[in-house]
Amino acid sequence: MGGEDDGTQCENGRLMLADGLADRGPKSMTSGSGQQVSNGFTTSTPQSPREGPGTAACAAGTASGPGGGTGSSAPLGGLRTLMVQQTSLDRPRETWSKKMDFLLSVIGYAVDLGNVWRFPYICYQNGGGAFLLPYLLMAVFGGVPLFYMELALGQFHRSGCISIWKHICPIFKGIGFAICIIALYVAFYYNTIMAWALYYLLSSFRPTLPWSTCTNPWNTANCNRYMSSDHNVSWSNTSTSPAEEFYTRQVLQVHLSPGLHELGSISWQLALCLLFIFTIVYFSIWKGVKTSGKVVWVTATFPYLVLLILLIRGATLPGAWRGVVFYLKPDWEKLLSTTVWIDAAAQIFFSLGPGFGVLLAFASYNPFHNNCYKDALVTSSVNCLTSFLSGFVIFTVLGYMAEMRQQNVDAVAKDAGPSLLFIIYAEAIANMPAATFFAIIFFLMIIMLGLDSTFAGLEGVITAMLDEFPHLLVKRREWFVFGLVCVCYLGALSTLTYGGAYVVKLFEEYATGPAVITVVLLEVIAVSWFYGTNRFCNDVQVMLGFYPGCFWRVCWVAICPCFLLFIIISFLAFPPEVRLFEYQYPPWTTVLGYCIGVSSFICVPSYMVYHLLNAKGTFKQRLLKSITPVPGGDSHRDFIVTNAV
Repeated sequence: MGGEDDGTQCENGRLMLADGLADRGPKSMTSGSGQQVSNGFTTSTPQSPREGPGTAACAAGTASGPGGGTGSSAPLGGLRTLMVQQTSLDRPRETWSKKMDFLLSVIGYAVDLGNVWRFPYICYQNGGGAFLLPYLLMAVFGGVPLFYMELALGQFHRSGCISIWKHICPIFKGIGFAICIIALYVAFYYNTIMAWALYYLLSSFRPTLPWSTCTNPWNTANCNRYMSSDHNVSWSNTSTSPAEEFYTRQVLQVHLSPGLHELGSISWQLALCLLFIFTIVYFSIWKGVKTSGKVVWVTATFPYLVLLILLIRGATLPGAWRGVVFYLKPDWEKLLSTTVWIDAAAQIFFSLGPGFGVLLAFASYNPFHNNCYKDALVTSSVNCLTSFLSGFVIFTVLGYMAEMRQQNVDAVAKDAGPSLLFIIYAEAIANMPAATFFAIIFFLMIIMLGLDSTFAGLEGVITAMLDEFPHLLVKRREWFVFGLVCVCYLGALSTLTYGGAYVVKLFEEYATGPAVITVVLLEVIAVSWFYGTNRFCNDVQVMLGFYPGCFWRVCWVAICPCFLLFIIISFLAFPPEVRLFEYQYPPWTTVLGYCIGVSSFICVPSYMVYHLLNAKGTFKQRLLKSITPVPGGDSHRDFIVTNAV
């Protein structure tokens, strides 16, 4: 760039020459007619100069002449476009210590417990290997474009999910508040699953695992160890395995609660486990991405080591091949069912996790010219491959269980959700040689998979609130994080009761799913249709140096909204039949679930009304102002362009 070549600088700032930089891309800008960028200033170059945080405006400098020689005079009457970088008096924004801190944080967020239990179950339920076709199509045309969009938005505007909307479309600011409430709901139930895993982990430090025998105080007369080595055991329809009774009667104690209408007392063991989990969370995120970026080097990489160990161990077990065949055997006829496509769309969406404010927050701490396009492709690919790998880890063990029980694999794999891990997989581990070792590393893996996602979810809320109320919260970050963690712990107390597992299921089905999909649909519409795809693509070009291709633009304008609408309509047309163990959720719980979901989404229309009522002018002026982006103030975007002789 002309100004960069000149090296024209003064002590407190930098003057840059932007001359003759036309024809750089599909939306190249000429020096004769400046083009608006998202912040409202005019520029004549598709690429911004390298950042110079904290520099002040420079009043004078030299310009390179037509020959490119430094310090040569411009012809008399010739115009040169001068780009002046303005002063930013705000505190410089925190950044990641290393690029790998960011990548591991995003991978740790995207790769969560759902990859381990939800993907294998959905895959075999929807046609095995045939399910990979709709899964990949939904990833390419729906999940990855949304993932890329959020990373680019966060990196360009350097803001959390609330304050970013004044730079995009102010009337949609309610989306940010809705995202924060959804993140709180997730924190209320998601960490409880880690508390269960911690209970299992602490119970694993003994020679004989407690869920491998029927001689414990919590066992009933129906308890049977049904393995091929136990020839004198007869299995009936009323029989239960020791692993199932340990999970339901000792850890959850659901037999002490008749249902959601009477949850019962709080389990003090689980309350202590959850307190320990939240203590780890607090000391990992209280200082910001500088500390959490270091913690994820352990929490994001350790699960892969454990998955590899369990895969090798599972592949050497008798009957493992039966599980793999069951997992991958394609049933092409199932592709004719709309349910398969709905499940594929929902799985890829919740697996990649756009819409929770996390990707916006993480990307906002990146350097301005970081290649977030490559980051989006790498991290989303790692996430999808991890889901596929987890299927082998789970189903080699399920094949072994089927061999030991002399049953079909589908009879063993009937449990879904956490039960797949805490009952079936735990029982399989208990019947392996070196069971204690495998139990310890397995439940450590579950805890670390969950911790990554919790770090990310809360960081999304923290970044949003700190950016929205900087003068109040920035210097009190530690206290704000402490208060947030306390709120999450208190909100999770209902999930620690005897009927807490029913609450977890209710939150999982209703509180987050439909609300976050609707929020992301509005986000895509706001960016693509109100802010404008061309303007957004120009932002990407300024930031990365290249203009997004036709594929990405079509996805953002049309395919992604259709993708999200498809999931929403499917959910409304085929509401899930919620059931846990023997408990069938009564109709009033469906109403309660929808109320919880709407309680977060209601922020969007409420803020729209509030914004229009508080704006000044006629209704038309208010409406126009509410959809017009507000110029930003970050140092990387404040360029004033002038023509000088």
